[in-house]
Amino acid sequence: MIEEATRLETYLPMSWRTTKERDYVRFLWEAFDTNVEHGKYQFAFLAYHMLVMSFVYFNIWQIRLIRPGPFETAMVGFSKDVEKNLMSASSPFVFSAVNERSVLRFLKLIQCDNAKIGSYAKLVDERNDTAHANGNIFFNSEDELARKVRDVLRTVEEIQRHSAPAIGEGYRDFLIASQDPEEREYTDDAQQIGEVLVKEYYMSASDIVFCRDFDIRGLSNEDGFATIQTLHQTLADLYPPEDEDA
Repeated sequence: MIEEATRLETYLPMSWRTTKERDYVRFLWEAFDTNVEHGKYQFAFLAYHMLVMSFVYFNIWQIRLIRPGPFETAMVGFSKDVEKNLMSASSPFVFSAVNERSVLRFLKLIQCDNAKIGSYAKLVDERNDTAHANGNIFFNSEDELARKVRDVLRTVEEIQRHSAPAIGEGYRDFLIASQDPEEREYTDDAQQIGEVLVKEYYMSASDIVFCRDFDIRGLSNEDGFATIQTLHQTLADLYPPEDEDA
């Protein structure tokens, strides 16, 4: 196992809406570990790339929930069937039906410019090169794979930094929508956070850091500000800084 590779866990969801999604991600990690263990580094890279693309899909899912208007506008150029499928998606993995280079365009909605998106697309090209029967073995050693993992993680961390404002917006909306315990999904604060915020938004440990650092003083005029304060403190108690690696 390449220890540095596990940093990706920080950016993947902490909770899953379905066991199928959870099992799929576990399967990819197991495929990565097994191929590293047996020196099949090229196949290990394929599994890791699929995990990274899953991370991208989770980020796009968050954009769709938090910024639905801009998300819908960004679908200009897609067919009507694709637009319908993406707007009614019940899982982030629905985005896998879209060409990977095209789906990366949605990252413009978190201020990733064309140059950055172009560099991210190169990762897709590299994956395609390794996946084709072209007679080449691109990763002959664990050191080579480790270098590529570090390159990929830099991209993941850059995308995550760009997502911070959107996560802040989503958390703000969650707090406002949850300020009345009698009107929200769950009266219990911890359950409301775990089921509505963390699970529905596919929140990662890194996302939770953004939420924990959110300044709730801007919501002081809300009628339920006392409840908002309690919710925010509950989130901090549930996910203390020492649990984070980011």
